[in-house]
Amino acid sequence: MMRLKKIRRVLLYTFFLNIAVAAAKIIYGYSIQSISMLSDGLHSFFDGISNIIGIAGIWIASQPPDEDHPYGHRKFETLATTAIAVLIFVAGIEILRESYQRLRTPADIEVSLASFMVMAATLFANIAVMKYEAKKGRELKSDFLLADSLHTKTDIFISLSVVVSLIAVKIGYPVVDVLAAVVITVFIARMGFEILKSATAVLTDAARINPQEIRDLVEKLDGVRECHEIRTRGNEDHVCIDLHVLVNPETTTRESHDVAHAVEETIKKHFPSVIDVVVHIEPYQMKRE
Repeated sequence: MMRLKKIRRVLLYTFFLNIAVAAAKIIYGYSIQSISMLSDGLHSFFDGISNIIGIAGIWIASQPPDEDHPYGHRKFETLATTAIAVLIFVAGIEILRESYQRLRTPADIEVSLASFMVMAATLFANIAVMKYEAKKGRELKSDFLLADSLHTKTDIFISLSVVVSLIAVKIGYPVVDVLAAVVITVFIARMGFEILKSATAVLTDAARINPQEIRDLVEKLDGVRECHEIRTRGNEDHVCIDLHVLVNPETTTRESHDVAHAVEETIKKHFPSVIDVVVHIEPYQMKRE
């Protein structure tokens, strides 16, 4: 619970920074008719929206198990991560639409020292947000914060491309402003696919830990003759495991229970991200030639 509260606090801080950055880019970009700066501002705005989605998703994920969700609500955090990818794709489509319109109807772009000052300030803010989210994402092992930091990282590259486009416009090549917007869209789409891929791995129960590592660990324990059918799923900080452990057929029920408990405790101690282990006890049978 404390972990999720910390994540929500991080998202709240970054929300205000992202909205401030977006407002600066959108307002100034509109005033000088720069499609690349407007696009960059739109992308930053979606950064802020993703923070709100994250806060809502993580609040739901923090709710305890209930009758309808006996395994808890953890995957709502992953669903929120998926929503970020969707927003990124929407932003990319909107930028392409605006770029096409600008090619059909060129506009005069006024580039001044203030333009570069706005971009420098927002670029510094983006770098600070990205580093902060990435650091907290690693500390709290949050897939959402790590995904959101990657989302913010695109703002850095995008802002640099906007600066290049402003320089090109200043020296007499306004078409570069539109080309920069198209480049921005490529970055946006790529990041969207990476985030969607990460979220899909959790939602489709992709394997999280190498089964051989678990097998080697478990088969060293007293009373365990063999270990197989090892399955893992979940996200980075919330891994679930189920496995079959073979014991001597003469082992009593109490002894089998003790073996299963030892397996569970050993796995959790060795892999701190594991929160649930289901052990299936089976009688060991000698293989005949």
